[in-house]
Amino acid sequence: MPAREYGQYDGVSRALELVGERWALLIVRDLLVGPRRYGELAEGLPRIPSNILAARLKELQAAGILRRAPRSRVIVYELTGYGRELEPLVLALGAWGFKAMGEPREEQILTPDSMTVALRTAFRPHVAADLPATAYAARLGPAELLVRVEGPRLDVARGDGPVDLAFATGPSIHRLISGALAPQHAIATGEVEVLRGRGELLDRFASTFHLAAA
Repeated sequence: MPAREYGQYDGVSRALELVGERWALLIVRDLLVGPRRYGELAEGLPRIPSNILAARLKELQAAGILRRAPRSRVIVYELTGYGRELEPLVLALGAWGFKAMGEPREEQILTPDSMTVALRTAFRPHVAADLPATAYAARLGPAELLVRVEGPRLDVARGDGPVDLAFATGPSIHRLISGALAPQHAIATGEVEVLRGRGELLDRFASTFHLAAA
């Protein structure tokens, strides 16, 4: 029996056989943001050994979770429809793990794709539906994201653009989302820097994106 098989006939064990290996779900997480080249996946997961990345991609492809596709004369990896069915599970797992994150360690980093998924996880469409449409430019460490909220719809993309509020912060974004850090206190103490726009809109951001901490 292959080492990755649990020898049990149920859906949970089968799911873990498919995506339970180390790094597999983080690859899925990043591909939920969009198709990625091999080098882009490696850049977003800087600690993954190249042989492990190659092995996980091959395994996920064999399982029908992702596929290789030609794009503008390069090969990208993208999720299949079957793979995209993992999105609500990944978001739910992120919300569950958020409760146990604690304070960041010095070696831990933020990446654009991980923060994109974190914002999707924290988004509260029922709250946003009653608020004016708002665009934010969030510089989260090295991750620069353009976050557009229009009613219950959320769009997160890399880059900058015309926005109502541009701000910069780091791991403190998690304390802001959890409610442990009040928006105006974050600005007053410098944990969040307003780059342009109206600082009071950070309160709207914190209302729109929220996750309960432990």
